Amino acid sequence: MTSATATTNVMTAETLLNNWQGHRRVTRKTIEAFPEDKLFAFSVGGMRPFAELAMEFIRMAVPIVDGVSTGKWVDYKGPKPTTKSELLQLWDAQTEELNAKFPNIPPHRFCEVDKAFGRWEGPGLATIQYAIDNEIHHRGQGYVYLRALGIEPPPFWIRD
Repeated sequence: MTSATATTNVMTAETLLNNWQGHRRVTRKTIEAFPEDKLFAFSVGGMRPFAELAMEFIRMAVPIVDGVSTGKWVDYKGPKPTTKSELLQLWDAQTEELNAKFPNIPPHRFCEVDKAFGRWEGPGLATIQYAIDNEIHHRGQGYVYLRALGIEPPPFWIRD
């Protein structure tokens, strides 16, 4: 008898992208929930403001998909927004870029080991999962900030 973990494919690349984009939709709602003046300045306990965290997600997402796809790891060199509107426009543009690029990742690249950005060594799938986990983790900080500001964060389980 073969174990289910050895024989069952539980996620396709399309499912992984849809999962990630669901988290990105929640993060976008989190960005939207911040008042303009607090998004770039408010923090708790010396942590970074949420706009800086959102930029971290942006600096990771497309460059990771490009790196997993090609094996070439190039840091983000795009604009740094200074308003909520600019941040959301960049977020939306990157969402479309992810949708266009992700399906082009060669299947074998999800299992190949690279040293992403000279720092994180592991298979492509693990590097993508790191980006997703990092976003979820730091979005939690955003939820703390919103609650400290008296704002109800968006429900994390509603990903549409």
